[in-house]
Amino acid sequence: MWVTADGHIRQELLRDGRYDEARGNRRSAYTGRYTVTGSHLEYVDDTGFTATGDIRDGVLLHEHLVLYKESQA
Repeated sequence: MWVTADGHIRQELLRDGRYDEARGNRRSAYTGRYTVTGSHLEYVDDTGFTATGDIRDGVLLHEHLVLYKESQA
């Protein structure tokens, strides 16, 4: 689980290549699939929207978001 510092956005990267992103009280606000190459992530939302992310120094930089491992937030 990755979360923003304020806990508002929570992104779970599931082992089966799916992700589930919650925003505030809205569970499963965004869902889709992801792939990882090295430290780079490619996301494809179930609606077809695409995004990218990179893990650097234990932080997930996902488009304009900065997310931390839940235990570090």
